[in-house]
Amino acid sequence: MKNKWNNRVTQILGSQYPIMLGAMQGIGKSTLAASVSEAGGFGIITAHCFRKPEKLRNDIRKAKSMTSKPFGVNFSIGLVRDMDAMLDVALDEGIKVIETSVMPGKEYLPKIREAGAKWIHKVACVEHALSTERQGADAVIIVGMEGIGFKHVSQLPTLIGVTWAVEQMKIPVIAAGGIGNGRTVAAALGMGAEGICMGTMFVATDECPVGKRHKRSLVDAKPSDPLFRNQALNPPDMSVFEEVMKDRGNMSMEEWLKRLEKVMLQQSPDKPYEAQEMAGGSLAVGFIDGIVPVKELIDTIVSDTEEILLNQIPNQFSSIYKM
Repeated sequence: MKNKWNNRVTQILGSQYPIMLGAMQGIGKSTLAASVSEAGGFGIITAHCFRKPEKLRNDIRKAKSMTSKPFGVNFSIGLVRDMDAMLDVALDEGIKVIETSVMPGKEYLPKIREAGAKWIHKVACVEHALSTERQGADAVIIVGMEGIGFKHVSQLPTLIGVTWAVEQMKIPVIAAGGIGNGRTVAAALGMGAEGICMGTMFVATDECPVGKRHKRSLVDAKPSDPLFRNQALNPPDMSVFEEVMKDRGNMSMEEWLKRLEKVMLQQSPDKPYEAQEMAGGSLAVGFIDGIVPVKELIDTIVSDTEEILLNQIPNQFSSIYKM
């Protein structure tokens, strides 16, 4: 058994390693979440996968039957239907880490605190991370441009965004975006992050409920492929972004957020919304060498990170620095 890591993030999560599963629309359910927690990471059930509170409750209970280790629930605010009832279900089921994303989650903090749970918020830019800290979050996830998902016009690459945020913040920072092996985890820790969050890497695992064809496409992909590179690194068109921002308040929040997300992913806001269009991956696809069990993925990343931090870096440093 590998050593248990101990820092502020593992203390918040209650996990063996500060490795979180990213929230994923459609596939972030109990089977994958429980597998990540059982392997020493921290699984996340994505509430947006469920239309009714009782379906979320059933999935939480299913995860509990698969692992005795802690896991959390993500709430994409504005996209989750019946948000208050959904949050009540999670807290009633004893979930001790609530992750929010997309829109600010401050209004739900009193309820989270009353239940004795922790609040982690996911953001795409440093300005929002600083605001989240002021609002009372226990930790913040900062997603760099290299990640897949909801973008922001102020988003920075993971290296710059995380490092800049750590220098200004007191609460723990969890890095996300382009992280997928021991070298990138070691780099994130070197930036000052106290944990990492991965999504794409867990898609290419045995336990992830997506088709083998999609998993194989991630194995065969390269970060330089336009499908991944352009979606990750091209900033949204500001003129289109401003037009969509004007529409806020003229339609339901759910409809508006879907339009905004398509703009952030450089897709036409007027094209019919289809979940499969959001499928893809972060630039971490370059680290996917095969389809493996979740435990093997986590064990490999942890072993490689420990080897780099405990042996490779000290040896490299001592070879160039002479007293």
